[in-house]
Amino acid sequence: MSGKVLTAKSLGYAGLIPFIVFSIGSWLPLPLITDATFLLTAYAAMILSFMGAIHWGVAMANTEDKNGKYYIASVIPALSAWLALIIPQNYAIILLMTGFIGLIIYDWSVERAQRLPDWYIPMRNKLTLVVVICLMVTQLSHGMP
Repeated sequence: MSGKVLTAKSLGYAGLIPFIVFSIGSWLPLPLITDATFLLTAYAAMILSFMGAIHWGVAMANTEDKNGKYYIASVIPALSAWLALIIPQNYAIILLMTGFIGLIIYDWSVERAQRLPDWYIPMRNKLTLVVVICLMVTQLSHGMP
């Protein structure tokens, strides 16, 4: 495994730490944290937006996408994330779960066309599973809307 791939994977998996900590914080008090659910929602929105931006970058490098469909798909996560920040948290968490699940399904569908690296989808599968579980655990701490 190259140093570049190791760095990308390390950063990806380290990015799970706030998801795990703040989802625990939705059930148990954390030192210095007054609203773990809000912090989780904000962090999840930021990461979902970031994940969509990856597809914007890939779209810039894809000369075969003549109608810009990859650009359009790349902004949907950011718009969903922004919406999650302005709606009630219980609905926001559901929207974010849906966003992460929708994005991994999109990743699967464009993996070959966008020439994603071989290591990317297996890593995304694991990351998405943990993210969705953390969001679900947090949602359960507040009850369903």
